[in-house]
Amino acid sequence: MNTVVLQSHRLPLPAPWLARCLDSVRGWAARRGFEYRFEDDALFDRLPGDLRERTAGRPVIAADLARLAACRAVLDEGAEAVVWVDADTLVIDAEGWLLPEDDYALGREVWVQRDGGRVRDYVKVHNAYLLFRPGNPFLDFYRHAAERIVRAHRGPMAPQLIGPKLLTALHSLAQCPVDERAAVLPPAVAHDLLAGGGDALTRFRARSVAAPAALNLCGSLVGRELDVDALVAVMDRLASNPALLAPRARR
Repeated sequence: MNTVVLQSHRLPLPAPWLARCLDSVRGWAARRGFEYRFEDDALFDRLPGDLRERTAGRPVIAADLARLAACRAVLDEGAEAVVWVDADTLVIDAEGWLLPEDDYALGREVWVQRDGGRVRDYVKVHNAYLLFRPGNPFLDFYRHAAERIVRAHRGPMAPQLIGPKLLTALHSLAQCPVDERAAVLPPAVAHDLLAGGGDALTRFRARSVAAPAALNLCGSLVGRELDVDALVAVMDRLASNPALLAPRARR
């Protein structure tokens, strides 16, 4: 059985730019000869009843759990690999984006933000992209840990609790394999791209080790930190010149 690429989102899609993102991932999968599967909210049917209750009103947490169950189900079918890609991810280099050979991999997050008059950056990992191959040691452990955390947690849950927060903590100790080309586009960097440059873009390039081939566009922040017109303009710019985010050679 071939490599399977999984995506999910509620239907109908709330914005045309999301359809464009999905099309870019579908096109990348076709180019690579991968099987592509899309699910709507049926994704959540894989969660046990108690976890559905615990995550009621917390769709990000529920999706973080459900994607792991979906990935396990695909591997159990006999797939040679399963790749999860969030629906708000845009592939900007379909030709050059190859899967790493590791038996699992996480996405790379170089987060840059403005804090008053300063620019801060944080290098993390994320679960908007996940790769798992048969026999990998990580999927079942991560799923087990995430479910235990949700069941034990009391009080408000940060949306990133079992996604980037948990994964970055694990990665800081275990140094998990990372697909450096499966990146995230912070709003501050997007604004600099439209402006033709800036300190956030410079910092992003300096802290990245590879040119992004796919970018999670942080859909939850669209309309808050980046308006839709600006986002579409950024997508157009990157589509015509993916190298805009490539690391600059150090002198």
